[in-house]
Amino acid sequence: MDLAGGTLDIWPLYLLHEGARTINVAITLRAECVVSDHAAGGLHATSRDTGAVLRAAHWSALTGDEEPRLVARLLRHFQAADLSVVTGSQSPVGAGLAGSSALNIALCAALAARQRQSYAPEALIDLALNLEAQVIRAPTGAQDYRPAVYGGLACLELGPAGVRRRALSIDPRELDERIVVVYTGDSRNSGVNNWEIMRRHLDGDRQVVDALGRIRDVAAAMEDALERRDWPAVGRQLADEWTIRKRLAPNVSTPAIDALVDAGRAAGARAAKVCGAGGGGCVLFLADPPAVPAVREALAARGARILDVGVDTEGLRVQSE
Repeated sequence: MDLAGGTLDIWPLYLLHEGARTINVAITLRAECVVSDHAAGGLHATSRDTGAVLRAAHWSALTGDEEPRLVARLLRHFQAADLSVVTGSQSPVGAGLAGSSALNIALCAALAARQRQSYAPEALIDLALNLEAQVIRAPTGAQDYRPAVYGGLACLELGPAGVRRRALSIDPRELDERIVVVYTGDSRNSGVNNWEIMRRHLDGDRQVVDALGRIRDVAAAMEDALERRDWPAVGRQLADEWTIRKRLAPNVSTPAIDALVDAGRAAGARAAKVCGAGGGGCVLFLADPPAVPAVREALAARGARILDVGVDTEGLRVQSE
Protein backbone atom coordinates (compact mmCIF):
# COMPACT_ATOMS: atom_id res chain seq x y z
CA MET A 1 0.00 0.00 0.00
CA ASP A 2 1.59 3.28 -1.11
CA LEU A 3 1.46 6.20 1.34
CA ALA A 4 3.19 8.80 -0.85
CA GLY A 5 5.29 9.05 -3.98
CA GLY A 6 3.48 6.53 -6.15
CA THR A 7 3.85 6.78 -9.97
CA LEU A 8 7.34 8.23 -9.46
CA ASP A 9 8.53 4.64 -9.08
CA ILE A 10 8.02 4.03 -12.82
CA TRP A 11 11.15 4.22 -15.00
CA PRO A 12 12.14 6.75 -16.36
CA LEU A 13 9.88 9.17 -14.47
CA TYR A 14 11.97 9.00 -11.30
CA LEU A 15 15.07 9.97 -13.30
CA LEU A 16 13.37 13.23 -14.23
CA HIS A 17 12.71 14.26 -10.60
CA GLU A 18 15.87 14.41 -8.51
CA GLY A 19 15.33 13.09 -5.02
CA ALA A 20 12.35 10.94 -6.03
CA ARG A 21 11.14 8.48 -3.42
CA THR A 22 8.14 6.34 -2.60
CA ILE A 23 6.87 5.48 0.87
CA ASN A 24 5.01 2.17 1.09
CA VAL A 25 4.03 -0.53 3.51
CA ALA A 26 3.39 -4.27 3.25
CA ILE A 27 -0.05 -5.29 4.46
CA THR A 28 -1.50 -8.59 5.61
CA LEU A 29 -3.40 -9.48 2.45
CA ARG A 30 -1.20 -12.27 1.21
CA ALA A 31 -0.81 -13.94 -2.17
CA GLU A 32 0.20 -17.58 -2.26
CA CYS A 33 0.84 -20.45 -4.61
CA VAL A 34 1.37 -24.18 -4.24
CA VAL A 35 3.65 -25.90 -6.75
CA SER A 36 3.79 -29.69 -6.81
CA ASP A 37 4.41 -32.63 -9.14
CA HIS A 38 1.64 -33.31 -11.63
CA ALA A 39 1.24 -37.06 -11.64
CA ALA A 40 -0.42 -37.17 -15.06
CA GLY A 41 2.43 -35.21 -16.66
CA GLY A 42 2.32 -31.87 -18.39
CA LEU A 43 1.34 -28.58 -16.78
CA HIS A 44 -1.85 -27.84 -14.86
CA ALA A 45 -2.53 -24.45 -13.23
CA THR A 46 -5.62 -23.23 -11.40
CA SER A 47 -6.49 -19.76 -10.09
CA ARG A 48 -8.64 -19.94 -6.97
CA ASP A 49 -9.62 -16.29 -7.50
CA THR A 50 -10.88 -16.34 -11.10
CA GLY A 51 -11.48 -20.04 -11.64
CA ALA A 52 -9.22 -19.97 -14.71
CA VAL A 53 -7.60 -23.31 -15.53
CA LEU A 54 -4.54 -23.68 -17.73
CA ARG A 55 -3.39 -26.98 -19.23
CA ALA A 56 -0.43 -27.63 -21.50
CA ALA A 57 1.53 -30.70 -22.45
CA HIS A 58 4.83 -28.78 -22.31
CA TRP A 59 6.09 -25.28 -21.51
CA SER A 60 7.01 -24.77 -25.18
CA ALA A 61 3.32 -25.03 -26.10
CA LEU A 62 2.61 -21.87 -24.09
CA THR A 63 2.67 -18.45 -25.74
CA GLY A 64 2.30 -16.57 -22.46
CA ASP A 65 -1.10 -15.21 -23.50
CA GLU A 66 -3.16 -18.06 -22.07
CA GLU A 67 -5.29 -17.42 -18.97
CA PRO A 68 -4.17 -16.95 -16.29
CA ARG A 69 -1.62 -14.95 -18.30
CA LEU A 70 0.85 -14.26 -15.51
CA VAL A 71 1.07 -17.94 -14.64
CA ALA A 72 1.45 -18.90 -18.31
CA ARG A 73 4.25 -16.39 -18.79
CA LEU A 74 6.12 -17.59 -15.70
CA LEU A 75 5.76 -21.29 -16.55
CA ARG A 76 7.17 -20.57 -20.00
CA HIS A 77 10.05 -18.48 -18.61
CA PHE A 78 11.08 -21.14 -16.09
CA GLN A 79 10.58 -23.92 -18.68
CA ALA A 80 8.52 -25.78 -16.12
CA ALA A 81 7.71 -29.46 -16.65
CA ASP A 82 5.13 -31.82 -15.12
CA LEU A 83 3.88 -29.39 -12.50
CA SER A 84 0.61 -28.55 -10.82
CA VAL A 85 0.21 -24.91 -9.74
CA VAL A 86 -2.57 -23.47 -7.58
CA THR A 87 -2.62 -19.72 -6.95
CA GLY A 88 -4.71 -17.45 -4.75
CA SER A 89 -4.74 -13.91 -3.40
CA GLN A 90 -6.48 -12.33 -0.43
CA SER A 91 -6.53 -8.96 -2.19
CA PRO A 92 -9.67 -8.10 -4.18
CA VAL A 93 -9.24 -8.00 -7.96
CA GLY A 94 -8.11 -4.58 -9.15
CA ALA A 95 -7.75 -3.27 -5.61
CA GLY A 96 -4.66 -1.14 -6.25
CA LEU A 97 -2.82 -3.09 -3.55
CA ALA A 98 -0.24 -4.76 -5.81
CA GLY A 99 -1.92 -8.16 -5.42
CA SER A 100 -0.76 -9.32 -8.86
CA SER A 101 2.80 -8.26 -8.08
CA ALA A 102 2.75 -10.15 -4.78
CA LEU A 103 1.46 -13.24 -6.58
CA ASN A 104 4.17 -12.77 -9.19
CA ILE A 105 6.86 -12.73 -6.49
CA ALA A 106 5.39 -15.80 -4.80
CA LEU A 107 5.25 -17.82 -8.01
CA CYS A 108 8.69 -16.73 -9.22
CA ALA A 109 10.17 -17.73 -5.84
CA ALA A 110 8.32 -21.07 -5.80
CA LEU A 111 9.30 -22.02 -9.35
CA ALA A 112 12.90 -21.00 -8.72
CA ALA A 113 13.02 -23.09 -5.53
CA ARG A 114 11.44 -26.02 -7.35
CA GLN A 115 14.22 -25.88 -9.93
CA ARG A 116 16.91 -25.25 -7.29
CA GLN A 117 17.67 -21.83 -8.70
CA SER A 118 18.85 -19.12 -6.35
CA TYR A 119 17.92 -15.45 -6.73
CA ALA A 120 19.05 -12.59 -4.52
CA PRO A 121 16.03 -10.48 -3.43
CA GLU A 122 16.70 -7.63 -5.87
CA ALA A 123 17.34 -10.05 -8.76
CA LEU A 124 14.04 -11.77 -8.01
CA ILE A 125 12.31 -8.37 -8.06
CA ASP A 126 13.88 -7.44 -11.41
CA LEU A 127 12.72 -10.72 -12.92
CA ALA A 128 9.16 -10.35 -11.62
CA LEU A 129 8.95 -6.71 -12.75
CA ASN A 130 10.07 -7.51 -16.30
CA LEU A 131 7.81 -10.55 -16.65
CA GLU A 132 4.78 -8.58 -15.46
CA ALA A 133 5.52 -5.82 -17.98
CA GLN A 134 5.39 -8.48 -20.69
CA VAL A 135 2.03 -9.67 -19.39
CA ILE A 136 0.25 -6.33 -19.03
CA ARG A 137 2.10 -4.66 -21.95
CA ALA A 138 2.44 -1.47 -19.94
CA PRO A 139 5.01 0.13 -17.61
CA THR A 140 5.38 -1.42 -14.18
CA GLY A 141 6.57 0.46 -11.12
CA ALA A 142 9.48 -0.49 -8.88
CA GLN A 143 7.58 -0.24 -5.60
CA ASP A 144 4.97 -2.98 -5.91
CA TYR A 145 7.32 -5.95 -5.52
CA ARG A 146 9.43 -4.90 -2.56
CA PRO A 147 6.78 -5.09 0.17
CA ALA A 148 6.05 -8.65 -0.97
CA VAL A 149 9.72 -9.58 -0.65
CA TYR A 150 10.79 -7.64 2.45
CA GLY A 151 7.62 -6.73 4.37
CA GLY A 152 7.43 -3.71 6.65
CA LEU A 153 7.33 0.05 6.10
CA ALA A 154 10.02 1.50 3.84
CA CYS A 155 11.27 4.40 1.78
CA LEU A 156 12.41 3.57 -1.76
CA GLU A 157 14.98 6.06 -2.99
CA LEU A 158 14.88 6.23 -6.79
CA GLY A 159 17.66 7.57 -8.99
CA PRO A 160 20.29 6.91 -11.67
CA ALA A 161 21.98 4.26 -9.50
CA GLY A 162 18.71 2.34 -9.28
CA VAL A 163 16.33 1.67 -6.41
CA ARG A 164 17.52 1.68 -2.81
CA ARG A 165 15.17 0.40 -0.13
CA ARG A 166 15.53 1.78 3.37
CA ALA A 167 13.36 0.35 6.14
CA LEU A 168 11.64 2.87 8.42
CA SER A 169 11.93 1.89 12.08
CA ILE A 170 8.37 2.54 13.19
CA ASP A 171 6.37 0.24 15.45
CA PRO A 172 3.85 -1.29 13.02
CA ARG A 173 1.17 -1.16 15.70
CA GLU A 174 1.24 2.64 15.54
CA LEU A 175 0.18 2.51 11.91
CA ASP A 176 -2.16 -0.49 12.36
CA GLU A 177 -4.31 1.37 14.85
CA ARG A 178 -4.70 4.40 12.57
CA ILE A 179 -5.57 2.96 9.16
CA VAL A 180 -8.86 1.97 7.60
CA VAL A 181 -8.76 0.39 4.13
CA VAL A 182 -11.93 -0.09 2.09
CA TYR A 183 -12.64 -1.67 -1.28
CA THR A 184 -14.93 0.40 -3.49
CA GLY A 185 -16.12 -2.61 -5.49
CA ASP A 186 -14.83 -1.09 -8.73
CA SER A 187 -11.68 -2.58 -10.26
CA ARG A 188 -9.11 -0.05 -11.42
CA ASN A 189 -6.82 -0.19 -14.49
CA SER A 190 -3.36 0.96 -13.45
CA GLY A 191 -1.85 0.40 -16.88
CA VAL A 192 -4.18 2.92 -18.49
CA ASN A 193 -3.70 5.61 -15.82
CA ASN A 194 0.04 5.19 -15.55
CA TRP A 195 0.61 5.13 -19.30
CA GLU A 196 -1.43 8.32 -19.75
CA ILE A 197 0.57 10.06 -17.03
CA MET A 198 3.89 8.87 -18.47
CA ARG A 199 2.97 9.93 -22.00
CA ARG A 200 1.92 13.40 -20.89
CA HIS A 201 5.06 13.81 -18.78
CA LEU A 202 7.39 12.79 -21.60
CA ASP A 203 5.49 15.17 -23.90
CA GLY A 204 6.32 17.99 -21.49
CA ASP A 205 2.84 18.55 -20.04
CA ARG A 206 3.58 21.12 -17.33
CA GLN A 207 0.58 20.13 -15.22
CA VAL A 208 1.84 16.54 -14.94
CA VAL A 209 5.51 17.53 -14.53
CA ASP A 210 4.68 19.99 -11.75
CA ALA A 211 2.28 17.57 -10.02
CA LEU A 212 4.88 14.79 -9.88
CA GLY A 213 7.44 17.26 -8.60
CA ARG A 214 5.09 18.19 -5.79
CA ILE A 215 4.34 14.51 -5.07
CA ARG A 216 8.10 13.98 -4.71
CA ASP A 217 8.21 16.76 -2.13
CA VAL A 218 5.20 15.34 -0.26
CA ALA A 219 6.92 11.92 -0.09
CA ALA A 220 9.99 13.50 1.49
CA ALA A 221 7.81 15.33 4.02
CA MET A 222 5.86 12.13 4.69
CA GLU A 223 9.06 10.23 5.46
CA ASP A 224 10.15 12.95 7.89
CA ALA A 225 6.76 13.00 9.61
CA LEU A 226 6.72 9.20 9.99
CA GLU A 227 10.20 9.11 11.47
CA ARG A 228 9.17 11.80 13.99
CA ARG A 229 5.92 9.90 14.77
CA ASP A 230 4.09 13.16 14.01
CA TRP A 231 0.75 11.63 13.02
CA PRO A 232 -1.07 14.94 12.39
CA ALA A 233 1.71 15.81 9.93
CA VAL A 234 1.42 12.36 8.33
CA GLY A 235 -2.27 13.06 7.84
CA ARG A 236 -1.58 16.45 6.24
CA GLN A 237 0.89 14.91 3.80
CA LEU A 238 -1.53 12.11 2.91
CA ALA A 239 -4.25 14.67 2.21
CA ASP A 240 -1.86 16.80 0.13
CA GLU A 241 -0.77 13.76 -1.89
CA TRP A 242 -4.37 12.98 -2.78
CA THR A 243 -5.16 16.57 -3.74
CA ILE A 244 -2.16 16.68 -6.06
CA ARG A 245 -2.69 13.17 -7.44
CA LYS A 246 -6.19 14.01 -8.65
CA ARG A 247 -4.60 16.54 -11.00
CA LEU A 248 -2.50 13.92 -12.77
CA ALA A 249 -5.30 12.43 -14.86
CA PRO A 250 -9.06 12.98 -15.08
CA ASN A 251 -9.93 9.40 -14.07
CA VAL A 252 -7.76 9.11 -10.94
CA SER A 253 -10.84 9.77 -8.81
CA THR A 254 -14.51 9.01 -9.38
CA PRO A 255 -17.73 10.38 -7.88
CA ALA A 256 -18.01 7.21 -5.77
CA ILE A 257 -14.47 7.63 -4.42
CA ASP A 258 -15.06 11.33 -3.70
CA ALA A 259 -18.24 10.45 -1.78
CA LEU A 260 -16.39 7.85 0.32
CA VAL A 261 -13.57 10.27 1.11
CA ASP A 262 -16.09 12.92 2.16
CA ALA A 263 -17.93 10.43 4.37
CA GLY A 264 -14.73 9.25 6.03
CA ARG A 265 -13.50 12.78 6.66
CA ALA A 266 -16.87 13.79 8.08
CA ALA A 267 -16.68 10.84 10.49
CA GLY A 268 -13.30 11.94 11.81
CA ALA A 269 -10.59 10.70 9.43
CA ARG A 270 -7.64 13.04 9.10
CA ALA A 271 -7.02 12.16 5.46
CA ALA A 272 -7.67 9.68 2.68
CA LYS A 273 -6.21 8.71 -0.67
CA VAL A 274 -6.81 6.13 -3.32
CA CYS A 275 -4.45 3.13 -3.38
CA GLY A 276 -2.43 2.62 -6.54
CA ALA A 277 -3.19 4.43 -9.78
CA GLY A 278 -6.81 5.23 -8.93
CA GLY A 279 -10.02 5.05 -10.89
CA GLY A 280 -11.37 2.44 -8.49
CA GLY A 281 -9.92 -0.19 -6.20
CA CYS A 282 -9.20 0.64 -2.57
CA VAL A 283 -9.10 3.82 -0.52
CA LEU A 284 -6.86 4.32 2.52
CA PHE A 285 -8.07 6.44 5.45
CA LEU A 286 -5.86 7.71 8.27
CA ALA A 287 -7.55 8.52 11.58
CA ASP A 288 -6.62 8.94 15.22
CA PRO A 289 -7.29 5.65 17.06
CA PRO A 290 -10.40 6.91 18.95
CA ALA A 291 -11.99 7.95 15.62
CA VAL A 292 -11.36 4.69 13.76
CA PRO A 293 -14.63 2.91 14.78
CA ALA A 294 -16.76 5.85 13.63
CA VAL A 295 -14.86 6.04 10.34
CA ARG A 296 -15.34 2.32 9.71
CA GLU A 297 -19.05 2.57 10.51
CA ALA A 298 -19.55 5.56 8.19
CA LEU A 299 -17.78 3.88 5.29
CA ALA A 300 -19.66 0.60 5.75
CA ALA A 301 -22.90 2.57 5.70
CA ARG A 302 -21.89 3.91 2.26
CA GLY A 303 -21.57 0.34 0.98
CA ALA A 304 -17.78 0.08 1.10
CA ARG A 305 -16.20 -3.23 2.01
CA ILE A 306 -13.93 -2.83 5.04
CA LEU A 307 -10.71 -4.84 4.64
CA ASP A 308 -9.18 -6.34 7.77
CA VAL A 309 -5.54 -5.38 7.23
CA GLY A 310 -2.47 -4.60 9.26
CA VAL A 311 1.23 -4.15 8.61
CA ASP A 312 2.95 -7.36 7.46
CA THR A 313 6.49 -7.41 8.82
CA GLU A 314 7.58 -10.77 7.40
CA GLY A 315 7.51 -10.56 3.59
CA LEU A 316 8.23 -13.55 1.36
CA ARG A 317 7.99 -17.09 2.73
CA VAL A 318 9.05 -20.15 0.75
CA GLN A 319 8.31 -23.55 2.29
CA SER A 320 9.38 -26.91 0.90
CA GLU A 321 8.03 -30.29 1.86
